[in-house]
Amino acid sequence: MKAGYSKKVMELFLNPKNVGAMEDADVTAIAGSVACGDMIKLYIKMDGDKIGKITFESYGCAASIATSSMITEMVKGKSIDYASKISLQDELKELGGLPKVKYHCAILAIKALRMAIEKWNVMNGKRKLDEDFVRTLLGAILDPYTGKNIMAAGVVKGIEIDGKKIKIDVKLSDNKEFNEEIASGIEEVFEKMDVEVKINAV
Repeated sequence: MKAGYSKKVMELFLNPKNVGAMEDADVTAIAGSVACGDMIKLYIKMDGDKIGKITFESYGCAASIATSSMITEMVKGKSIDYASKISLQDELKELGGLPKVKYHCAILAIKALRMAIEKWNVMNGKRKLDEDFVRTLLGAILDPYTGKNIMAAGVVKGIEIDGKKIKIDVKLSDNKEFNEEIASGIEEVFEKMDVEVKINAV
């Protein structure tokens, strides 16, 4: 197989399933970063407590596309509880294996899925909207200056939560385009959530 990829991985790379944005999605989630080479965005339409429809957008290599496609196939029509328990080993087994240097792609797919589930749980009162959750969401956003996420880079200086209102203190740079990129990223990770997010420059 090419580059050590299994037959299944190559099939999903050449003919990926469940590709594309979903405008009427109930919840979305992002993992990874274009700047780092791989980024996955999941879109989920719920059917009661089951994942009725799920699609993805992937920016990256063949493994990124294949693992994203596989994770959508594995959870489509399944319950949230079932989807939350899928492990890296489960995904690798379904893929027929993956070169170790590409494990991070499978991990990103699972990370995006779990983030979508966490968001859904918050949106439905099954998980508290707290600082830990907000920090996790913000960890998916890249700081263009350092290449790290904005939490690790120290861009976020404070988080205040008052009901459905979230104030995020952000240390902005003198680069307008970078600042706009960060602001756009913050808006995107809270997409579909019924919250009011205010970005406060400090």
